Amino acid sequence: QSGSGLMECRDAAVSYLSWALIVGGVAYLQRQRRSHTQYGRYVPAEGRCCSARVAWFLQEVPSFLLPLLLLLLTEEPHSEPGGSGHGTARKLLLCCFMLHYFHRSFIYGFLTRGRPVPLPIVLCAAIFCSLNGFLQGHHLLHCAQFEDTWLTDARLAAGFLLFAVGMIINIHSDFILRSLRKPGETVYRIPHGGMFEFVSGANFFGEIVEWCGYAVASWSLPAFAFAFFTACSIGPRACQHHR
Repeated sequence: QSGSGLMECRDAAVSYLSWALIVGGVAYLQRQRRSHTQYGRYVPAEGRCCSARVAWFLQEVPSFLLPLLLLLLTEEPHSEPGGSGHGTARKLLLCCFMLHYFHRSFIYGFLTRGRPVPLPIVLCAAIFCSLNGFLQGHHLLHCAQFEDTWLTDARLAAGFLLFAVGMIINIHSDFILRSLRKPGETVYRIPHGGMFEFVSGANFFGEIVEWCGYAVASWSLPAFAFAFFTACSIGPRACQHHR
């Protein structure tokens, strides 16, 4: 990699942020076991809120824009003939991460019919997405080392498959949930169809599968830390919905 500025691998920052995700995931899990997280239909009516569409855009878009910025600022090092697999693997993985947040910010965010979101939740989510977007982008572009054979590795193939299946489940489940409401409605109805026939929180299940696939494909501490945090943060919400 380039030897100056943002192009240097910040190993200490990557390690610190990764372990912060793991510790934070455990702490968040314990907190949710004691009390409900305020989101969706569990959000109290009082307090300053912004519309669901604006909230989803503002809180999710940093995880798309920061990796995109890092990608544009990163100069690809000269590689030996036949040694392009390293850079290709990094970009493929980062594009998967960015694809999810592009959909969340620019598609899901403008289609959602959810309830207004309290500003403190939007701010906390935006901070998290900014830090995690930097972590995943910086690690993949400036720290991760892949063998040239990684493009044919079973872990990459299995991870991509899991990611694709999870994203399809997530998007389809969101479509089912959105179809339950007419424009302007914020009432809650029990969803049916798709993966909702098997699990109560199919949208959450899909996202957990998605990030587990990303972690397997990346095979790195930052990716596994993010998948772990995701399971700890939205897994209890699925259980809460089921109850």
